[in-house]
Amino acid sequence: MSSTQERTEAQDLPYDVFAKACPSRGTLEHVTGRWGALTVGALHRGSLRFNELRRRVDGVSEKMLSQTLQALERDGLVHREAQPTNPPRVDYELTPLGHEVAARLLALIHCVEGRMDEVLAARERYDETRGAR
Repeated sequence: MSSTQERTEAQDLPYDVFAKACPSRGTLEHVTGRWGALTVGALHRGSLRFNELRRRVDGVSEKMLSQTLQALERDGLVHREAQPTNPPRVDYELTPLGHEVAARLLALIHCVEGRMDEVLAARERYDETRGAR
C-alpha cells in the first residue's frame, strides 16, 4: 500500500489514535496496558470469576484487576454478570467486540512468545555492548 493510500484511508476514519484528544487513544491504552492485555488475553477462552481471573493473570493486585475490568467494561470489551446468589457470584466475559480485539491481541502475544529466544539474545547483546542496567 502506498503512503498516499494510507493517508487517504486514515483521513476516512473518524478517529485517529495519534491525535492527543481522540477517545480511541484511551481505549488503546486500556487494551494494550500491562494488565489490560493480560486480562483480555485471559478471557479469550470464556467466562471467568474474579478470583479465577486474578489467578490466571499472575501478579495483578485485586485493586488493579478491578480497575482494569471496569475500564474494559466501560469500553464495551468486557461484560460483567452478577448472579444473585449467596455469596454473590460475578462472572466476566468478553463481548463480541472484546473477542475481536482479543484475537488481534493474541496474535501479538503469540508472536512475542514465539520470538522470545531472539529477544533474549538481543537483550544479551545490548547489555554486553552498553553495560547491564
